[in-house]
Amino acid sequence: MTPDPCGVGVRLPTSDPFGDGALPVVEAAVRAESAGFDAVWVGDHLAFHAPILDALVTLGAVSAVTRRVGVGLAVLLPALREPVALAKQIATLQVLSGDRLLLGVGVGGESPAEWAAAGVPVTGRGRRTDVFLDALPGLLAGRPGVLPAPHDRPFPALTPAAPLPALVVGGRSDAALRRTVRHGADWLGIWSSPERVRRTRDRLDELAAGARRPRIVLDVFVAAGPSADDRAEAQAFLARTYGAESGAAMHRHLLAGDPRRIAEDLAAYRAVGVDGFVLTPAARDPLRAIEHLAAATDGVPA
Repeated sequence: MTPDPCGVGVRLPTSDPFGDGALPVVEAAVRAESAGFDAVWVGDHLAFHAPILDALVTLGAVSAVTRRVGVGLAVLLPALREPVALAKQIATLQVLSGDRLLLGVGVGGESPAEWAAAGVPVTGRGRRTDVFLDALPGLLAGRPGVLPAPHDRPFPALTPAAPLPALVVGGRSDAALRRTVRHGADWLGIWSSPERVRRTRDRLDELAAGARRPRIVLDVFVAAGPSADDRAEAQAFLARTYGAESGAAMHRHLLAGDPRRIAEDLAAYRAVGVDGFVLTPAARDPLRAIEHLAAATDGVPA
């Protein structure tokens, strides 16, 4: 069965914001699948505020220990990477996972050091992302071609060919919304109130103008439990993962409370146009958090 990004998925613990040295990614993926989640997701950075695993290598391990869930990138930063080699990695993940890859793509830019390390100008990341998305169908289909500027070079046929994964475009800018519509993708939002989601829904409908209507997938941060300690831990998680300023802003949209309260909050997002969720456990113990999220999502209407 082809995975759908518009189910209810959970982000795996690929970063170590508390410096514990524990990254139970494989166990978390197995638990998430057993708990009935539709997908598991990982983020992509070369270097960020907290230590973080490589996204593509991680999904290779995850695809080996799961059978049903979609395995997703939320989001991959293709402009950081050489595009032909990246397409080969995506094709390989499709083959090894049984075509379960969910391809979230964004432009990034929050960490200038990683772009400098990759030798890619931050100002060119949007153009590079568009070039990659334009070329990806042909690359995965095994057709030779030519990458335009800024690459300006031919590429050979990459085989074995692989199906194009379901595509989700992340980003809060109007350019990201336009990119979503242009590529027939769904949109992945983050750090959004229900009112902002409603406005984004209206803008996507306007841009689509009779073409395919993009669906909305929302990345939501959720505390591991209902207590004040759980909320404080979530606040520390956000600050250490995304930096103090961004973490404080994200904390305003944190979902916390017992499973019934979280289910009500998710239902409120559904009511304004959210079609699917990436639930990010903002917790020191992600395995405990997955259990809490599983109890909460039992009450979320499809």
